[in-house]
Amino acid sequence: MKNNKSPHSSLASLAFLAVGCLLCGCGSDIEPQITPETKAGELSLQKLIIALKANKDPEKMLAEKYDLEKFLSEKLERPVEVIIPTDSATVVESFRNGTLDLGYLSSTDAARNLDQNTASILLVHLKNGKPHYQSIWLSLKEKNYQSIIDLKNRPVAFAKRSSTSGFLIPTWDMAQKGLVGPDSSLTDYFSQTIYGTGYESAVKKVLSGEVEAAAVSDYVFRGDNKYLSDKEKAQLKVIQEQGPVPAHTLCVRATLSENDRKFLEKTFLEMNEENPELRDRIFNGELVVVDQNQHLRVTREAIEVEKTLKP
Repeated sequence: MKNNKSPHSSLASLAFLAVGCLLCGCGSDIEPQITPETKAGELSLQKLIIALKANKDPEKMLAEKYDLEKFLSEKLERPVEVIIPTDSATVVESFRNGTLDLGYLSSTDAARNLDQNTASILLVHLKNGKPHYQSIWLSLKEKNYQSIIDLKNRPVAFAKRSSTSGFLIPTWDMAQKGLVGPDSSLTDYFSQTIYGTGYESAVKKVLSGEVEAAAVSDYVFRGDNKYLSDKEKAQLKVIQEQGPVPAHTLCVRATLSENDRKFLEKTFLEMNEENPELRDRIFNGELVVVDQNQHLRVTREAIEVEKTLKP
């Protein structure tokens, strides 16, 4: 039987369940519980809860959710629940009250969690052997645009407001060029500014002609067909890139015990050898340990610049 649910309704249902789970038990009277120390090589958690970024087609996200749950539950010999929240503020609160253990977050969301002492970076992924990648502006191949300068007074799309490569870094780059600032907003520069629900939705607005260009991650266009088909890529071109964009992070809640933290770090590093295919589908590359403050340096600088821009 044909499934009549649209991708949007699937995502809405997924988001509803995710938020409901995350908010369960939230409240101002809840004190964060520090996980008691256990022996080295043991995991004290009876159930592991992980949040993934909602940045792909809902059906793909559901497949990744189930595959990661199966892999980790078998490896850890305990229940694993993967949720896909659409609100980054929910993740902060869930780390704070102990209802979330791990989160695969953009460097922007990671920085905000670190600054609020709700989480720290456990691992990051490598892209082409590096812990960073590029942000790009995509337009239709037939257009004559050569850079962001050519998009003045044109309609554009950003991936979404919480996206590092699809909003924060492109905006930071525009500020560096003097195109926006305390006296000039994005809406002053562009004729229209639209925000998608992720990379795919922003690019589809270019393909439909609704906007002239979209800001996304370079791997959306240059990587595999996780986000775009070959047919869609053939209609597009990169008109500008900016960065570097610090790679996405696997963060762990701050109240987790040191033994549990080390155990989870070892578990996910072992995924590099045991299941690289699943690792790449979910985490986009090899997982490695980094210095979290150095990793977030550019992102934090961009966040501070964004605060100075005209609304």
